[in-house]
Amino acid sequence: MPILQPDPDLTALRVTLARLRNDRGWTFDELAARTGLARRTVIDLEHGRGAGNITTWHALAHAFDVPIGELLGALCDNHTPPGTQDA
Repeated sequence: MPILQPDPDLTALRVTLARLRNDRGWTFDELAARTGLARRTVIDLEHGRGAGNITTWHALAHAFDVPIGELLGALCDNHTPPGTQDA
């Protein structure tokens, strides 16, 4: 019997992205320029019209100067993150 993993909280990830951008007062254009991503990509990620890939999230983490784990940690907001449960 397979063990099903919890679904990632994509809404929390989008909220985190929007919060980080807004906290810095950056426009979509500014974030796109800082990451090298297309403006449309940044908008789509924040509005849930795409999930991006690891390279995209890596660029965002560097632009925001936060560890990628902190940025992607929002995916586990609605469940216990891996590695934190007793074995």
